[in-house]
Amino acid sequence: MLMNLIVVLLMFVAIGAVIAIWTRDLLSAVIAMGVVGFTRTVVFVLLRAPDVAITQVVVEVLLLIILVRSAVRREVHTVEAGRNAPGMALAAAFVVVMLILGVIAIRELAPFGQPLEARAADAPSITYLQKGKEQTGCGNMVTAVLLDYRGYDTLGEATVLFVASPRVS
Repeated sequence: MLMNLIVVLLMFVAIGAVIAIWTRDLLSAVIAMGVVGFTRTVVFVLLRAPDVAITQVVVEVLLLIILVRSAVRREVHTVEAGRNAPGMALAAAFVVVMLILGVIAIRELAPFGQPLEARAADAPSITYLQKGKEQTGCGNMVTAVLLDYRGYDTLGEATVLFVASPRVS
């Protein structure tokens, strides 16, 4: 069930990416890319990666704000005729489907206060807690996870922060 939902969401990501590529209106392309980003966030939540999902949401919101502002400044269109009914219907259907899938994704989360280990017996955190000290030699499990188990991920995050930080002169 969960994998089928993830496959459907990834198909929406592909459709949104194609729409972003083929649309002629810059603002429509930015909105389509926003849909792609937020759909990926739902996928990360379903895959039980809330840290990646939170990072995705923050980056997505910041990028959307920047891109929408630049798109609005660049192209100003006044709509004189009626709206494109099929396009509006497709957009509304897409929003409804995303809301339904978002509700399903939130229901998949563990209840508030219940650890993930109670729902997923093969969660990596169980391995980290049971075998972390002997495998890494580190007494602090947070440090062990960040530097030993997820070292490349931490290096990538540090690189992104370093590159994105403003230059101080």
